[in-house]
Amino acid sequence: MGKCEQCIVREFSSLKALNKEELLKIASCKTSYTIKKGEPIFEEGEITNGIYCVKDGVCKLSKLSQNGKDQIVKLVKPGELLGQRSMISDEPTNLSAIALEDMQVCFIPKSEILAFFNNNNQFSMNVMRTICSDLKEADDHMVSMAQKSVKERLAETLLYLHDTFGVNADGTLKIQLSREELSSIIGTATESCIRLLSDFNKSGVITLTGKKISLKDKNQLRKMAE
Repeated sequence: MGKCEQCIVREFSSLKALNKEELLKIASCKTSYTIKKGEPIFEEGEITNGIYCVKDGVCKLSKLSQNGKDQIVKLVKPGELLGQRSMISDEPTNLSAIALEDMQVCFIPKSEILAFFNNNNQFSMNVMRTICSDLKEADDHMVSMAQKSVKERLAETLLYLHDTFGVNADGTLKIQLSREELSSIIGTATESCIRLLSDFNKSGVITLTGKKISLKDKNQLRKMAE
């Protein structure tokens, strides 16, 4: 699985504050996994006892609502950590993490991570900053859900998928979400989402090829999202 000090997760996460000795410690105690598309890394209500480093692939963080519908809260890309919050609050996980494509993840036990908290100030600060940034994102998302129309939220989400995860060689969005997943992100019924995509397609701002989506007029989408 390669060395921790050369890993993408170290570059983009709280782990960048760890020194060589600490990284060697992680390398000796981590467990590496391949998670297949559609499989959970962990499920809501689980005790994880550590954190997961996302080395490759993308997963969705979602919460099951009372009516049994999946609400996607966030998409997580390579370089991010999972499970920091429940590790610090010492509570079961609040969300499920399900692979949207095949993933490579490493698990680091809680005991090792907590030892870094006591000895490495910068690491503790980084973890706090990450959690604060997640909170800010959640606030922004909540306001967007309350104040923007479904059409605005769809435009915003399509741009987010394009800007964050990029496109394939044929120009289609790299992250291929099902219509159900897309509707779950924007907080609407699947039928409404399908209808809106069809409207966007007719007006030429996107092109639909089967399940795939290409953004044809990003400027127009930006106007729609505001």
